[in-house]
Amino acid sequence: MSDTALDRPRLSLADAALLARERWGVDGTPSALPSYADQNVRLDAPDGRYVLKLASAAEDEGTLASQTAAMRHLAEHALPVPAVVSARDGADLQWVEHDGRRHAARLVTWLDGVPYGHTAPHTPGLRRRVGALTGRAAAALADFDHPGAYRELAWDLGHAPAALARSRTAVASSARQRLVDRVLTRLAALEDSLAALPRSVVHGDANDFNVLVGAEPVAERPVVGLIDFGDLVHTVAIAELAVAVAYTVMYADDVLAAAADVAGGFHAERPLTPAEVAVLAPLVGARLAVSGCMAAASAAAEPGNAYLTASESPAWDALARWDALPDRLVEIAVRHACGWAPSPTAPTVVAWLREHADTLEPIVSPDPATAPVHVFDFSVGSTEWPDLGRGEPMLYADALVDRMAEVGAAVGVGRYDEARIVYAADQFGTGGERRTIHVGLDLYLPAGTPVAAPLAGAVVGLADNDAPLDYGPTVILEHRPDGCPPFWSLYGHLDRATLGRLALGDRVEAGQPFAALGAPDENGGWAPHLHLQLITDRLGTTGDFPGVAPASQRALWTSLSPDANLLTRIPPAAFPPDPPGADALLAARHAHVAPSLSVSYRRPLAIARGRGQFLYDVDGRAYLDAVNNVAHVGHEHPHVVHAAQRQQAVLNTNTRYLHPLLAAYAERLAATLPDPLSVCFFVNSGSEANDLALRLARAHTGRRDVAVLDHAYHGHTSALVDISPYKFDGRGGRGRPPGTHVALLPDPYRGRYRGPDTAGQYAAHVREIAEREPLAAFVAESVPGVAGQIVLPDGFLAQAYAHARTSGAVCIADEVQVGFGRVGSAFWAFETQGVVPDIVTMGKPIGNGHPLAAVVTTPAIAVSFANGMEYFNTFGGNPVSCAVGLAVLDVIEGEGLQAHALAVGDRLLAGLRELAHHPAVGDVRGMGLFIGVELVADRAARTPAPAIASYVAERMRDAGILVSTDGPDRNVIKLKPPMVFSAADADRLVATLDRVLAEDPAQA
Repeated sequence: MSDTALDRPRLSLADAALLARERWGVDGTPSALPSYADQNVRLDAPDGRYVLKLASAAEDEGTLASQTAAMRHLAEHALPVPAVVSARDGADLQWVEHDGRRHAARLVTWLDGVPYGHTAPHTPGLRRRVGALTGRAAAALADFDHPGAYRELAWDLGHAPAALARSRTAVASSARQRLVDRVLTRLAALEDSLAALPRSVVHGDANDFNVLVGAEPVAERPVVGLIDFGDLVHTVAIAELAVAVAYTVMYADDVLAAAADVAGGFHAERPLTPAEVAVLAPLVGARLAVSGCMAAASAAAEPGNAYLTASESPAWDALARWDALPDRLVEIAVRHACGWAPSPTAPTVVAWLREHADTLEPIVSPDPATAPVHVFDFSVGSTEWPDLGRGEPMLYADALVDRMAEVGAAVGVGRYDEARIVYAADQFGTGGERRTIHVGLDLYLPAGTPVAAPLAGAVVGLADNDAPLDYGPTVILEHRPDGCPPFWSLYGHLDRATLGRLALGDRVEAGQPFAALGAPDENGGWAPHLHLQLITDRLGTTGDFPGVAPASQRALWTSLSPDANLLTRIPPAAFPPDPPGADALLAARHAHVAPSLSVSYRRPLAIARGRGQFLYDVDGRAYLDAVNNVAHVGHEHPHVVHAAQRQQAVLNTNTRYLHPLLAAYAERLAATLPDPLSVCFFVNSGSEANDLALRLARAHTGRRDVAVLDHAYHGHTSALVDISPYKFDGRGGRGRPPGTHVALLPDPYRGRYRGPDTAGQYAAHVREIAEREPLAAFVAESVPGVAGQIVLPDGFLAQAYAHARTSGAVCIADEVQVGFGRVGSAFWAFETQGVVPDIVTMGKPIGNGHPLAAVVTTPAIAVSFANGMEYFNTFGGNPVSCAVGLAVLDVIEGEGLQAHALAVGDRLLAGLRELAHHPAVGDVRGMGLFIGVELVADRAARTPAPAIASYVAERMRDAGILVSTDGPDRNVIKLKPPMVFSAADADRLVATLDRVLAEDPAQA
């Protein structure tokens, strides 16, 4: 057993309670709390809660006195720390003899809150508040001193090398030992820097259990407490922040962002110095390594103590991710969080290049500074290259040359700081955020074009980065002009012969050709061009440097790599304006678009491109679309897009002229439906389709009244709002109008009648309406969507249709959301109920985003409608729309999407049902790829939980998956993705939803 274990007090809970009662007069119910070297007992007393702290027998009395003094000092500065309770004799410490050892006992007040490590998610705001609390503590302790804080402590980052050297041998993994060795190497280089930094007393242990956050549900959960002063020590002041960062990055996927958030919050309360920021990264690594090594040593000494090893695995995992970051990149990120220039030399370098622009030599010929250029648009939403990202960039080589010839350009240019989605190779990111922001400048010229230096420099980087879509042969020059800090220029996509002509250390004079552009087979697979990049800090790299950055780190990387046009001097007028971002688009929308047109998500998305089951925002981030059933066969499916383009280029006119596509599409669409549904009307939207269906029903029956299901939504025209309870009973609605009759929604989960065998009970309400009112129609979605993705009880439509028809009404199946194979087991959702409606309406998926909709009915109803009043729709059934409709059917059939929807939908439903271990999951239901997850606050009472549903939708969006909420109480997560949604997509959605449901919505 270790010395620590021998020294640790082991009072029984009864003895601890007796001690508190005798020495402090506190009569409380005891319960054990976890601890490292001491013993902590919680006491619940009538006048409040306390913690009795019994120190290790090895603990120095002066050290304990320093901790007590520090807590009182921080309390005087309004810091949320425990209050020290004096004993009956007025002393802060009481001594206890136990097992032959003498232990000091203290009593402090209990702080309400939840340990940071027990909360999720750790939002940027919460991390900043953690940093702010530790910053306030550091600022308050700056003028605190106590002799008991001057001690040797294994956890003191000032002694980290010695602590790591002692405990490293307990680490069994050679990979982890190598991590420790790299930490030690970095610490050794910091010895002089650390000696010059400010020193003070620090709390020293703002870890995931010692920082408390509010337990109450609030929009922005506060940080409410800092506890456990056992590691109080006099050391380098920056250690306070290093510890807080170390324990924050344990819970972060993006450790750089987490570190910057905490540091930014800290700096706002206790300003950092550049010298402190420069050593932060190695100190964070040191704390993670110490935590891992000490846990390993403790596990070897006391294998049964879970508390001692709680941080071991998270610490090693975090250290591995932290070790992968260049220390300089961490420094730059923290500088940015502090409001400083991320790269300290960048402003000077930029100013020098602007001042000396006239002295720079042309890099290529013709010189883009004077020759005609064409700036290509490779942005996410580029309409210059509609197929961007579908194929390898080298496939654009001929097209680029043709475009340049078309506009008379001598040089093609690819923009700096442009978000692109062409970077599909693994090196651009396979796990977290992909890199999309181009931080170089591209010059498109023929392979073999010579490349010259804009100013004198030395070759410091020479490599063949030969991975697919990498730089290929690359040269980096270092420039040290008078009056300017050193900077570098990178030249990528060169020919392989360049590498043989140069050696590291070679001097290249201004204007001297030193390289040539490579062909696709040697330049990484790209169309021939030069990737030119300015670099103000190489981050320790040699023959490579990132030319594409994550959008979330845009400011950092554009500081590290300012605009390379400072070297090429292309006139600014040659560059088109940058695409507007989300904030600008939202402002313009508020200024010019009606406020009743809502946007999705608390932080609206600026979507620039769609492809398959993915949408891409203006920064190139991909979002898995799990809610857009309009893009039925996938966003911008090439077959559908090309069908529209081809026909649009030939003819688009109205149906007063004969055209083969109208008849061909009508025949093919009708062939998907059972007899006698065979007569088609074409319109432009689902609302138009339902509006026309009402007219057909009223013309056929000579009546006007309509029966609908509660919470139904059928469209936005005045006539359809009148038959949509979702609208007329919702916000802004005026209640049920005369002539509309509402039947109960057949909801087997939360409806009046519950369970699968309730069809007859719900259908009886349709019968009562039909017997009482002269109905023209009974209108129902085959699977109600807005009502909450409701799967109707088996047999409901058959009975409801029979009741309606007995009264002379016609039956309208609204398939606007669920048709065209979405339910998997059938092409039309009404078929799953074993019925044939009199009228079927279609929209949304029919045109895959093209404004197309249809009504299909029987010959008898069509004849009734032909009463002498001509029906005409200017755009309905035009040749382009018919071409699109045919193409959609081609894809559904050719790619087997109905069967695909059944297989993937079953997999998704099964995965979602496994999430029932989350109390909020009340019901999972659906058919094919039309699924609802109903969230509840109380599963037994089936109480709706709209706040949780809203939280889930927002957090899924943050995770890159788009879902939405629906249902009368907005508590149903609706899933209706494009039909190309894959099994892997389904698994990702389930795994992400599982993680989000485990979080605390109070942090939303």
